[in-house]
Amino acid sequence: MAASRTGRPPVQRAARRPAPRPSVPDNPLRRLRDRARRAWDRPLTAYYLILGGSLLIIVLGLVMVYSASQITALQLSLPGSFFFRKQFLAALIGGALLFAASRMPVRLHRALAYPILAAAVFAMALVQVPGIGMSVNGNRNWISLGGSFQIQPSEFGKLALVLWGADLIARKQDKKLLAQWKHMLVPLVPVAFLLLGLIMLGGDMGTAIILTAILFGLLWLAGAPTRLFAGVLSVAALIGVILIKTSPNRMARLACIGATEPKAGAADCWQAVHGIYALASGGIFGSGLGASVEKWGQLPEAHTDFIFAVTGEELGLAGTLSVLALFAALGYAGIRVAGRTEDPFVRYAAGGVTTWITAQAVINIGAVLGLLPIAGVPLPLFSYGGSALLPTMFAIGLLIAFARDDPAARAALAMRQPRFGRKRASGSRVERVPRRWNTMRRRASAARPSGER
Repeated sequence: MAASRTGRPPVQRAARRPAPRPSVPDNPLRRLRDRARRAWDRPLTAYYLILGGSLLIIVLGLVMVYSASQITALQLSLPGSFFFRKQFLAALIGGALLFAASRMPVRLHRALAYPILAAAVFAMALVQVPGIGMSVNGNRNWISLGGSFQIQPSEFGKLALVLWGADLIARKQDKKLLAQWKHMLVPLVPVAFLLLGLIMLGGDMGTAIILTAILFGLLWLAGAPTRLFAGVLSVAALIGVILIKTSPNRMARLACIGATEPKAGAADCWQAVHGIYALASGGIFGSGLGASVEKWGQLPEAHTDFIFAVTGEELGLAGTLSVLALFAALGYAGIRVAGRTEDPFVRYAAGGVTTWITAQAVINIGAVLGLLPIAGVPLPLFSYGGSALLPTMFAIGLLIAFARDDPAARAALAMRQPRFGRKRASGSRVERVPRRWNTMRRRASAARPSGER
């Protein structure tokens, strides 16, 4: 130890401690928000939302179909579970279609676009052949398959337009042709108008509205100019006004918007008013599953178009908000899949399916609430009807396949390990090797492409 100038040993000074930082109070709400944000941003969030949300909607729909259709079945001298059994069979077939679509590669989806479109156009043309097509509730858009089984080809026309339109626009984008307005419109708009014409020959304007929404969704995703978009929208609106003005039935439905009591004359608004009665009598938690009063002959189409009203009466505001939340989550997940992909076909197909399901749900629920005219479209994945359930479940399988095909999600799925480790044989003894359960976002960060948002 060196001595100082005075000969005394140097004085050792204690190291100065850093000033303590002011403690930040632990905010549980902030911690919960951060955890929710991290979970929301994981690569598999859209995958789980689509799979879980759609399955919950289907299961709850089966329960409500069984509850809402019992009285109708008994009035027709049928077993009380008649409609439920048919819907359950359709759900099983739809489950197989969903699984197959979710496991198909994107190339196979694109290859199926033209065959599905050709089959849909052929079946929709068969509806107009006497002896083959049949009318239900004034609309000629059904084909009898024998016995009590029928099929509505226009429901498959929605799926056909989504797949074929997405493939068409993606191929034109690859060839740098979308900058020309004629390539933007032709042949997408003429084929869409062909499908709309076949649908309107049977008088089903509700399905035509959904098909029009899909068309505009594809044009919007393709980046159609405002003038072009407004021009096509003006033509479609003009045709819609003419079709409504020339039909007393459609004018009567339009007059029932906001009705609170039945009226005399053509616009009696019986169905719309009793739908409001069912929702109003449900309260917060409803009257109980199976305890609906309006389904006892007062509310027409209780298990199809107006099943949301029976849900509000039996499950109350809590049940209806749950259904709305599930559809909102499904719509958000579809938008997220379309926004994060670099594949043009996946973007257009995911956007088209999301537009289809959300637009149909808004039109159905808006009609039950008295905010929109009754269009006669079912609530997707929820209402009774196998013809509507099968193509919709196939479309959900498309979204699941697209969500799995995301590079970050694919890496996360590939690197998932059993939570409690796996067994490894070591001689005659079996030992368990533990695995760390890291977050999927950390594992997939290396595989995330530079263009991914």
